[in-house]
Amino acid sequence: MAAAGRKPLVKDFNHFITCYLCRGYLIKPTTVTECLHTFCKSCIVQHFEDSNDCPRCGIQVHETNPLEMLRLDNTLEEIIFKLVPGLREKEEQQELDFWKKNQPRENGQAENARRQRIGLPDVRGDYDDGGGDGDDGGDEDCHRSDPQIAICLDCLRNTGQSGETSVTDLMKRFIRCSSRVTVGTIKKFLSLKLKLPSSYELDVLCNGEIMGRDHTLEFIYMTRWRLHGENTYPMVLEYRPRIDFG
Repeated sequence: MAAAGRKPLVKDFNHFITCYLCRGYLIKPTTVTECLHTFCKSCIVQHFEDSNDCPRCGIQVHETNPLEMLRLDNTLEEIIFKLVPGLREKEEQQELDFWKKNQPRENGQAENARRQRIGLPDVRGDYDDGGGDGDDGGDEDCHRSDPQIAICLDCLRNTGQSGETSVTDLMKRFIRCSSRVTVGTIKKFLSLKLKLPSSYELDVLCNGEIMGRDHTLEFIYMTRWRLHGENTYPMVLEYRPRIDFG
């Protein structure tokens, strides 16, 4: 720590705000819940492509899917941005440059990339805005300023809880919403649109894998859709009645 009487310098805190993997400042700091070690999001996601162990302490994070044990630390991210002058602007510019170079420039997407910090493509056309009907969509404007993502919700007609196939296709399968929306919110949206009873449980899947209810659409896009070689857009999520194996 800083010596008595001396104003603390950024380097005094480097041990707490740098990534063990890339040695740079933590960008989108992401914590492994099993051991509480924190890394850049991109660094730890890439590491878990080849290993299920924490790169710092060696503990096995998860037997099959360590990505389930990651949590973004937004508070730490804000602290780092306040400690390191210009870091936020530098990262935003680098993301913008990357996506301008790698995203197709059709239908004004170059302009859309300018307003989207995380690089998710903009969406246009006949999309449901994700709001409810009447009073049920009362807080639909609270994420309007967030980066937006388009998804396609496809129905899987599997036999569900009561041996029925009561879930059906949405009238509008394509929706546009905040990239920070969670799977839990998508389930509520589906239940509302399909008029399902409150006790009815749904699974939401991406590439055949059931998604956790706390996963955000941004997280799924980055770790399940894009990293698995999917280049199509919008991202496709599937839903079905929860299957009881008991």
